[in-house]
Amino acid sequence: MVLIYIDQADQQIKKSTQEALSYGAAIAKQLGTTAEALLLGNVSDNLTALGNYGVTKVHHINNVQLNTFDAKVNATVVAHAVKKLNATVVVFAHNINGKALAPAVAVKLEAGIVTGASSLPDTTNGFVVTKTVFSGKAFAAIQIETPIKVISLNQNSFGIHAQETTAIVEILDIPVPAPSIKITSVDKIVGEIPLTEATLVVSGGRGLKGPENWGILLDLAKSLGASTACSRPVSDADWRPHHEHVGQTGIQIAPNLYIAIGISGAIQHLAGVNRSKTIVVINKDPEAPFFKAADYGVVGDAFEIVPALTAAILKSKASA
Repeated sequence: MVLIYIDQADQQIKKSTQEALSYGAAIAKQLGTTAEALLLGNVSDNLTALGNYGVTKVHHINNVQLNTFDAKVNATVVAHAVKKLNATVVVFAHNINGKALAPAVAVKLEAGIVTGASSLPDTTNGFVVTKTVFSGKAFAAIQIETPIKVISLNQNSFGIHAQETTAIVEILDIPVPAPSIKITSVDKIVGEIPLTEATLVVSGGRGLKGPENWGILLDLAKSLGASTACSRPVSDADWRPHHEHVGQTGIQIAPNLYIAIGISGAIQHLAGVNRSKTIVVINKDPEAPFFKAADYGVVGDAFEIVPALTAAILKSKASA
């Protein structure tokens, strides 16, 4: 059986879980077994609807202590559930929680692991999983030989494959250890789509010359319904908050559309955004390295191009 971890926050299932469920269901089909999901804590979502992503059953550990993510506690609970359910493959989303949880679970299960998988395993001769390495410049094929296999899936690398089915929900009784860390306060960013979940991202760099000019970028993002991001020099200069920093040392993202405005495209920045499906670069320097990675490029003054682009988008929406 393939067991997929349902990632949740604030009692809502994260969008990255949908792709992980689809991926796990596809692996189960390859292996001729079932795909089932595991939920820790309580959510407001309809769990039977998760069958739309290929799982036949959702195992629910209904404990309010698990509403708050604790990597140590969750790893213990997940490992116990894997053993109890006799799962042979465990799938996580390769997001912030998955990066903390998957390796810990693998250690507890003495299981082979591949983090950041980019495609379905090759099961024709063993169990070989492909992932990107060297900041996305190459691929590595890794064979897992242990009885239990752990995989975390890179965002936006497999896609969401929906169908019209329902899942059975069963309560799973697993002991939950007491947390070793006490949370005294939580500061949350509200009213924004997290960058790791965003499908559209508009990002700015030093080419915008200062925080006072960020309005043109915010207007473009609003017209598209996109999240906003920035390069490291921008966050280091406190032009934008650090949670918007994308790149090798910031948040790594994989949206369907990434628009880079006034960003030269240093290798460290590219490492965090090169899994984007489509990259659009707006820069007045025709020699900017980012143009080599772009699907579409516009050479020109961002202060002229971006407002014109925003106006065109709003006009198109108004006439639709």
